[in-house]
Amino acid sequence: MKAAVLYGNEDIRYDDYETPCIKPGCVKVKVRATGICGSDVPRVLHNGAHFYPVVLGHEFAGDVVEIGEGVTGFEIGDRVSGAPLVPCLKCEDCQNGNYSLCKHYSFIGSREQGSFAEYVVMPALNAVKFSDTIPYEQGAMFEPSTVALHGLMCNQYKGGEYVAILGGGTIGLFTMQWAKIFGSRKVVVFDISEERLELAKRLGADEIINTLEEDFMEKAKAITGGKGYPYVFETAGNTVTMQMAFEVASNKAHVCFVGTPTKNLEFTPKLFENMNRKEFTLTGSWMSYSAPFPGKEWELTAHYFATGALKFDEGLIFKKFAMKDVKEAFELYKNPSQVKGKILLLND
Repeated sequence: MKAAVLYGNEDIRYDDYETPCIKPGCVKVKVRATGICGSDVPRVLHNGAHFYPVVLGHEFAGDVVEIGEGVTGFEIGDRVSGAPLVPCLKCEDCQNGNYSLCKHYSFIGSREQGSFAEYVVMPALNAVKFSDTIPYEQGAMFEPSTVALHGLMCNQYKGGEYVAILGGGTIGLFTMQWAKIFGSRKVVVFDISEERLELAKRLGADEIINTLEEDFMEKAKAITGGKGYPYVFETAGNTVTMQMAFEVASNKAHVCFVGTPTKNLEFTPKLFENMNRKEFTLTGSWMSYSAPFPGKEWELTAHYFATGALKFDEGLIFKKFAMKDVKEAFELYKNPSQVKGKILLLND
């Protein structure tokens, strides 16, 4: 088959690659669309791969073309997305349903062959069927949607309150939508890009705040009557928005860091005083899985994508490339500020 093969740092080529063979308990999927995740960028551009050569890619959708021995519940032609984590299912964390915390896991697209290819083989347990009414490009958005929902679950989210979403990227916009689906009083999205903020409004944000405006914090707090936000989700992994989370939080708030930072975060006395005086709860969120595997994050994404309550907008996609043009796609990330949304790779 053809695949986008990473041979070394900045050396990714569309090349011949051995087609994966079907295994017992697995399904073989013809990949139709796959997204470039932020975690793929350092693997390609900053010596971040576990080994070489490797085929990356873990946000994908396609069709079942072969079914392994012992697999039930699937038919040839089923449209599926793939949950990329392959947990051991035996350790204490897995036995408690905390699959994201498994220390003996594999992962499609980093530790084993991923979806930047014509075909991928994965455990049937990891294949999530979705409606034929859902386009493949939307199906490739399952993984970021589930990451967003997992953040709500980690943050003990309950409806009826004000919610702040810090960061209007893909994860942030899905987090906003999930908060609305489960009954927020008002969801406010914070970002520096007017384009992303307008997309947030199209997808259902109640209010938007441009944090480049001098008085943005006053506007943000005025929405809540000065009390702050009982639920705060930091989704950008940016030190500025991580610090902002401490300020916009209300007393007794629930604050969740979903974004993955790339720089040191300095905990100043002011930050600690904010946390101490407000007595808020701060938690992290990692990946997107719960019991029974892969979890309600995946089940509910399939359901709400199908009903239309979880919206998909072309504005979520920055650019589309044919798989053969993968090198050109990654070149854009050498200037990451120009990448405003998801980049998809498509197979013919």
